[in-house]
Amino acid sequence: MSRTDPRRRRTRAAGAPPTAPATAPPTDPSAWSDAVAAVLGLVLPVACVGCGAPDRAVCRPCRDVLDAEPQRRRLVAGVRLDAAFAYRDTVRALVLELKLRGRTDLVPVLAPRFGALVDRALADVPGALLVRVPPSPAGARRRGFDPVVLLLRRAGAARGRARRAPRRALRRVRGRVPADRPGSRATTRVAHGQKERTALERVEATVGTLRAAHVAGRDVVVVDDVVTTGVTMAEAVRAVRAAGGRVVRCVALAEVEE
Repeated sequence: MSRTDPRRRRTRAAGAPPTAPATAPPTDPSAWSDAVAAVLGLVLPVACVGCGAPDRAVCRPCRDVLDAEPQRRRLVAGVRLDAAFAYRDTVRALVLELKLRGRTDLVPVLAPRFGALVDRALADVPGALLVRVPPSPAGARRRGFDPVVLLLRRAGAARGRARRAPRRALRRVRGRVPADRPGSRATTRVAHGQKERTALERVEATVGTLRAAHVAGRDVVVVDDVVTTGVTMAEAVRAVRAAGGRVVRCVALAEVEE
C-alpha cells in the first residue's frame, strides 16, 4: 500500500469552515497611533489640553492650530531671539502642564519646532557652543527634570552640530554680582517674587545673577524655555560677554508678546 501524500493530510476536513485570509497589519503610522491611543484611553483617560477632546493629549485640530502659529522674533540685548511660539492660549497651557505637572507626554508636540530653531541657529554659526539658561534651583528641584533638555533630546536637535558647552558654563550665583565687576563677590541676595516687581525692579534684581565660564573667544547660542520681559535672557547675554564669549543667537520655546 502506498503511503498517503503528506500534502493530502493538510487538506481541510469535509465540512470545516474555510480559513479566513490573514489580515495584513496597518501600514499607516496614524492607524497605529489611533489604536494605541484608544487602548490607553481605556486605562489612562486623557483629554486634549487645548480643547478637552478625549483620548489625546493634544488632538489633531489643536495640533493644526499650533502648526499654523507664526514664529516669533525680537532683539534681546542686541541679539536676535527666535521663539517657536507665542506664549498664549494652547501653548501657554502646554508649557504649564509640562513644567508644573510633569506632563512629559506633551514633549513630542512642542519639541519639533523648537529643535528646528536651535538646529538652524547652530547651522548658521558652525562650531558655536550651545548654552542653556539655568532654571531656578527651586523649579529644578520641584520638577526633577529640565524641560529644555527633554525638548532638545526629543527633537534630536544639535546632534553633530553643536560643541556642547562644559557643564555649568552658565550658572546662577548666590550673591548678586555687579555688572561692572563680574568677578567680585557681592553680599546682596536675590529676592524671589519676580511677578510682584516692576520692570525696573526686575532688571535691578536680575543683573549680576548669572556667571559664565569656558566661553572665552567662542560663539554661543543661548537657549531657554519661556522669555517674558527678556531680562533673564539679557542677563545671560551679559554674563557670556563678560566671560569673553559672543552670543550669536538666542532661542526660546515661547515668548510673551510685548
